[in-house]
Amino acid sequence: MLTALGLDSVAETVYRAMLRHPATGVAGLADSVGLSEEEARDALDTLSELALVRPAAGDAGRLRAVSPDIGMEILMARQQAQLAAHQQRLEASRAAAAQLISEYAELRPAASHPGVEQLVGLDQIRDRLAVLTREVSEEFLAFAPGGPQTAENMAASRPLNQDLLGRGVRMRTIYLDSVRSNRPTVEHADWLARLGGQVRTVPSLPTRMILMDRRIAMIPVSSDDTAAGAVLLTGQGTLTALCALFEATWGAAQPLGQVVPVNPNGLTGQQATALRLLAEGHTDEAIAKRLGVSHRTARRIASELMDRLNARSRFEAGARAVQQGWLPARP
Repeated sequence: MLTALGLDSVAETVYRAMLRHPATGVAGLADSVGLSEEEARDALDTLSELALVRPAAGDAGRLRAVSPDIGMEILMARQQAQLAAHQQRLEASRAAAAQLISEYAELRPAASHPGVEQLVGLDQIRDRLAVLTREVSEEFLAFAPGGPQTAENMAASRPLNQDLLGRGVRMRTIYLDSVRSNRPTVEHADWLARLGGQVRTVPSLPTRMILMDRRIAMIPVSSDDTAAGAVLLTGQGTLTALCALFEATWGAAQPLGQVVPVNPNGLTGQQATALRLLAEGHTDEAIAKRLGVSHRTARRIASELMDRLNARSRFEAGARAVQQGWLPARP
């Protein structure tokens, strides 16, 4: 069905099998489609050349099939460039691709609640985000907690960001203040700004979040492990609340190119947040996670605050902070 796109029947059979049974190894894959292991490996080589399989996230020794939503676009782009004179065959191939996408969609579990779609694992999150990003037409908003971004995350996001900004989509991203001391993340943010994106920072963020055209939101199932899974939310009430949260946070954030201001007590936003968390009894580990800094930096910030308050314990630091008006008094 997909031979006009450069995918032979054996490779197509293996590709379909990988979509249905993503955890199956080469031996099991070959057995399920009635091929020898050598034939299955040849088919995998073909799929790799066509960019229809890639190493699984976190397990470079295992291959996974790229979602048909993306895979079919890759094949079509290749053929459009090479076979512009054969438009009729290309349209027939689009129909075959649409059928494959439809078949794959039937394998996905239905959402348990209206307006909610569940995504399991980093691979599924990235594939779905790639598809949704292509559909964004006006605005792309994001919370990016966790402190300095990993080289892998920044590299993975660049093509998506470049495509969005190249299409004139308004893009706003909020990072943590801690990224200001991380050169690679700052350089990535400067790159976004040169393309037209806007970047601001705040001391802490509630969770990772992406808002697309104010009609779709993606948030992680667990803030402690954002790669484990995510949910897509499309309910109007939920979107209204999340957009309001973003706008309020954006209004309080500082542009990356500006110096972070201090409050009347001489504390930066990061120090004030750390002091509040300290008074609430959070551990250095919890404070480090909220601020997006290392445990060592969190301990140093806590120690400096206790020295400024002349406190010998965290409880005393909280009490002195209230006495000096650094923290609001509580009943």
